[in-house]
Amino acid sequence: MLTRAVNAAANWSARWVPNSFVIACLLTLVVFVLVVTVADKNPIAAQGYWVKGFWELLELTMQLSLIVLTGYVVAVSPAMSRLLEFIAGLATSPRGAVALMGLVSMAASWLHWGLGLIAGPIFLQFLVRRHPRIDYRLAVAAGYLGSTCTWHAGLSGSAPLLMATPKNFMEAQAGLIPISATTFSAFNLALTAVVVIVMTVAVRRLYPRDADVLTSLDVAGMSPSAPAEIPVDPHASVRSDETGNGFSLARALEHRYALNLVMGLLGVSGLWTLYAQGGYRVSLNVFNFAFLFLALLLHPSPASFTQAVMRGATYLHGIVIQFPFYAGMYGLIRYSGLAETIGRWFVSIASPRTFPVIIYWYSGVLSYFIPSGGSKWAVEAPYVVSAAHTLGVPIPHAILAYAWGDMSTHFLQPFWAIPLLAIARVEFKDIVGYLALLFLVNFAVVSTAFLLMPYIS
Repeated sequence: MLTRAVNAAANWSARWVPNSFVIACLLTLVVFVLVVTVADKNPIAAQGYWVKGFWELLELTMQLSLIVLTGYVVAVSPAMSRLLEFIAGLATSPRGAVALMGLVSMAASWLHWGLGLIAGPIFLQFLVRRHPRIDYRLAVAAGYLGSTCTWHAGLSGSAPLLMATPKNFMEAQAGLIPISATTFSAFNLALTAVVVIVMTVAVRRLYPRDADVLTSLDVAGMSPSAPAEIPVDPHASVRSDETGNGFSLARALEHRYALNLVMGLLGVSGLWTLYAQGGYRVSLNVFNFAFLFLALLLHPSPASFTQAVMRGATYLHGIVIQFPFYAGMYGLIRYSGLAETIGRWFVSIASPRTFPVIIYWYSGVLSYFIPSGGSKWAVEAPYVVSAAHTLGVPIPHAILAYAWGDMSTHFLQPFWAIPLLAIARVEFKDIVGYLALLFLVNFAVVSTAFLLMPYIS
């Protein structure tokens, strides 16, 4: 029965779900309609909100582009390639390989959501080479689990970190909430562990029968036995010049390690300064800075580094073209008052015991249209915290409910999957059948936890 359900979901999504850019356009139209009908704004005003928000995620767009690019350049360096090959070889079967893929994605995202965005798609390439008969659709879906199950419960969770930061915009209303009460609370750590275990078991159980397996060649037209992308020989051109046309300083600089070492050490020396300037938090800028100079240190020459950059740049088109459309949706929802209207609906039916699970559901619904944890919290925090005060619910409970809800509907939303889809060379419709089933499992587990939250914490 499970096999039939998996196949039915996969076949349905392949037939009916459009690509991620079409989804972004359709969601934009849906939000326009909601702003006009629910928020009671006229179409001209709605267009103004859309235009106002359209470019508000430009900084995030560049940051995420650099995450993909620098992560790729690090991964294809000789030393990192060997390490990832070793880890991929720890799985002894295709079923175990998809479980390993899920564990890597969830662990990386818990450490830092930016790391999780790139860990899955990069590791996937090595996993497929070691296990060429793996079901490619399920392997790609497992690589997305970090963005759907662990990132906002982890070390880089936007809402808990923001509420623990002095002089944040909610300090006067809620006070400072230490991460010991949110991220490192017994409830959050226990729920994270349970979700990781359950989802790892779930991806193993969802593995299709041999007759239904689709490899990377079947889904993406890529040979699973294709060799790794190896950078150019850093010394080839230098040797040619030295034996034929004499020594060339330009080629020596391009094809030897010296310049990489100097620039890499310069970047390492500046990392602490950047970290301190950012309030001793691992921001996206710190993360990208570290990966950029790590990539330089790991590559044997500037030529090797720039060749890897050119290859990695081919994966950025989805981020560059789609993020402005989601920023437009963010503008529609934020400036029209739609978020407050929807929030009041949920809060009006809540009690102290049901408030956490209702905020979890509400945050998931809104996250489908504004898939940006930090920005969305800026919209929701004032009335969520106010409602928690009114109902006598501890503020840390409200923050955690928001955080878990924020990532819950990412299973059904291609926004954060764009880097993965680009590198894996698949469409969202190829994996959403599996993701829909995994969403149901995760939703049931986490909803149960927040229903029990008032009794156990």
